[in-house]
Amino acid sequence: HVQLVESGGGAVQAGGSLRLSCATSGIADRDYCMGWFRQAPRLPREAIATLYLGGGRPFYADAIQGRFSISHDTSTNTLYLQMNNLKPDDSAIYYCVAEPAPGYTEYGSPFRHESEYSYWGQGTQVTVS
Repeated sequence: HVQLVESGGGAVQAGGSLRLSCATSGIADRDYCMGWFRQAPRLPREAIATLYLGGGRPFYADAIQGRFSISHDTSTNTLYLQMNNLKPDDSAIYYCVAEPAPGYTEYGSPFRHESEYSYWGQGTQVTVS
């Protein structure tokens, strides 16, 4: 049973940085896609960064390209999202997601649609003023 627990959200001024963490359990191998979605008030949930744990190029949304970086620490089974140069438009609830990807390879593009992910964390609030 996969469980995802986010932490690291908070309030920060524009131009500042935050690092979100997602502690995972129940993920025993690298055949998973994982990532981060966010949802701002009155807006649909959107994928901002995803990756395949087996390797390959991560996906980044255009809105955060060059400012955010996704990474995964295999030794601790923790997913990270480093967020730099934050803007007020980045204010949202951020969700960690995971989905098994058996047979996937590092040559494909990681899942980036909400419907492709079965496992979701409870979310962590990020507020940029």
